Amino acid sequence: MAVREQDRAPEGAQSGRQLGSTEGKPIVSHRRPDPSFDESWDAEAIESAQDNKIVPLTRAEAETLFGPDVSRPSRVTPFKVVAAQMVLSLCATLAWWLFYSPPGAAALSAFLGGAICWVPSGLFAARLKAKSGAETVASWVIGEAIKMGATIAMFAAIAYGFKGVLWIPLLVTYLIALKTYWIAMAWK
Repeated sequence: MAVREQDRAPEGAQSGRQLGSTEGKPIVSHRRPDPSFDESWDAEAIESAQDNKIVPLTRAEAETLFGPDVSRPSRVTPFKVVAAQMVLSLCATLAWWLFYSPPGAAALSAFLGGAICWVPSGLFAARLKAKSGAETVASWVIGEAIKMGATIAMFAAIAYGFKGVLWIPLLVTYLIALKTYWIAMAWK
């Protein structure tokens, strides 16, 4: 069984002894190594991780694997996703207007449900555009926090401020608009 460097006792220290916190006397550990425990798998994993260096693909290799359009930028932008969310929200609002009775309250609730999705998405897209070139993980996290906060605030404002809301049209339209991301990912 191999002993890793970080498992060895420092020079000058005695293995199995620690200084006590109360009296400064050494405490002797009577713990014996378990003979059934095998650490060789850990040493093998470290050695294999050091041997497996990740080598990025060249452009030719990437084109061979993924096709000639691999380096083309995506046609889907955040503003196109927001526009698609708006269009789907308006289509769902029209459907609720046509097929639900009473149509006015259902259509308004459906429109508000769609707006709960695309307004925060629009804020996030505008933030991305404003921070273009300065993308950091913190910037994305702050943008997502603003988006989530706006979504929660809009749900709360509608729940408390609009007493005639119909929750089924609102939530169904919200979910339809929310699934636009999946359509956009497939549309790449």
